Amino acid sequence: MPEKQCTKCGEVKPLDAFYASPGMRDGHRNDCIDCNKAAKRERHVRNAEQYREKARLWAAENPERRAAYQADYRKRPERKRAMRDLYYRRTYGLGADDVDRLLEQQGRRCGICGEPTRPRLASMHLDHDHATGKVRGLLCLDCNQGLGKFRERPELLLRAVIYLRNGGVLDHGDLLFRGLGISESGEPPDGQP
Repeated sequence: MPEKQCTKCGEVKPLDAFYASPGMRDGHRNDCIDCNKAAKRERHVRNAEQYREKARLWAAENPERRAAYQADYRKRPERKRAMRDLYYRRTYGLGADDVDRLLEQQGRRCGICGEPTRPRLASMHLDHDHATGKVRGLLCLDCNQGLGKFRERPELLLRAVIYLRNGGVLDHGDLLFRGLGISESGEPPDGQP
């Protein structure tokens, strides 16, 4: 394979380590790719605001192309993974790998109803205690929203179970409630969560 000496670092490298340049005698630039990238980084650091302004102008003049690029960029599997990882780290202090391990520990099923995950991982939601922030597990959308609708109050969930089991009749003075430590108002006795 033909080689060439870089005019910046002086190293002799194969031609594929140089950018192609049709105007050059051998068809490649005189500085190697590594040196070329280093020079670009240095220029960018020295003129960062100028480059940012140039990018803003291009985006303003080409909104359709920018939107198409952004959409394509976000669809890339590595970007999806990185965005998911960033979201979990920022929101829950866990990485995407931690969430994947949790999902495997749950048998790739909802922690409440046991429904298997759908092909799209977004169908599972990271459930956490809103008071402490502690992660409890992964739930399907319906179960996650169900907990939210019951304001994460176990006594309300229990009342709903009794309501369903009794065919819609709920006796607030029922001994069952008193035996479970639930007052007629549905609130737990003082001092209990």
